[in-house]
Amino acid sequence: MPETGGSPAVALLRRLMIALGALVAAALVVYFGGDGYVDNNSDTPISLGDAFYYATVSLSTTGYGDIVPVTPEARLLTTVVITPLRLLFLIVLVGTTVELLTERSRQAVRIERWRSRVRNHTVVVGYGTKGRAAVETLLGDGAEPSDIVVVDTDRAQLDAASALGLVTVTGNATRSSVLRIAGLQQASAIIVATNRDDTAVLVTLTARELAPDVRIVASVRESENVHLLRQSGANSVIVSAETAGRLLGMATTTPSVVEVVEDLLTPEAGFAISERVVEESEVGGSPRHLADIVLGVVRGDDLYRVDAAAVDALERGDRLLYIKKVTLPDEE
Repeated sequence: MPETGGSPAVALLRRLMIALGALVAAALVVYFGGDGYVDNNSDTPISLGDAFYYATVSLSTTGYGDIVPVTPEARLLTTVVITPLRLLFLIVLVGTTVELLTERSRQAVRIERWRSRVRNHTVVVGYGTKGRAAVETLLGDGAEPSDIVVVDTDRAQLDAASALGLVTVTGNATRSSVLRIAGLQQASAIIVATNRDDTAVLVTLTARELAPDVRIVASVRESENVHLLRQSGANSVIVSAETAGRLLGMATTTPSVVEVVEDLLTPEAGFAISERVVEESEVGGSPRHLADIVLGVVRGDDLYRVDAAAVDALERGDRLLYIKKVTLPDEE
């Protein structure tokens, strides 16, 4: 879950410094007031080492009784200085211990509370180059960061995702328990963007078994593995290596075409491919005669090209795939 505040390591270091400061202060009080303290096991004056020893056993409430204050001044100093330092030391020690012991419980409660509220979110497995680009596209299309859950085993990648306000889950997505924590059963889609094709197959199998109705979009490196992903339950499979290779080949002969494709795939500016529901005034008309540049029509679960005879007359409930102009905030 996204966290606010400082780093836990910084907080722990700060508490450690407070505890050491209290210990040093108590030792210096005893050392400089050594004439008022007596070591029952030795006739020598209180040394600096003895003072630190007394401060340690006193602040930790061990109190062996070998070094004790004997003069009224030393006893008063112990009452008004050593005792408050002891309380400060114990507060820091107990506070840190209680926080460490209850952190997992609090995190479990937060996760359960989030899982009880979240619906129709998107789970992204793998926050490498592909996963990060997928998240950027979702955010560019208007998705809320709290509606995106990133699952990965790399702590650094998860920290980067959490910094964007995304919900993060640490673990191997091939395990159903990890996907349950990510709320897959209430999700609308899962994006499988792992670095290995075999891992993508296992994640897809696990996801389909856990959530039979969720939409699964998976990425593979090799086209020969596409059928494995589809047999495992993936709705859409993207071949990342071949797609990049085609763009590289096109860039050598028709670079302008590649620029247009990149523009369409970039949701932040320029042109982008989007989807909308057919308006009432458009029902019965041809998608080729609309003001928008329509690429295809989605009717039910089927996608038709714009020139298909089946969609020559638009119906209520049809969805149009069209090219829209993306306006930057400073251009509005």
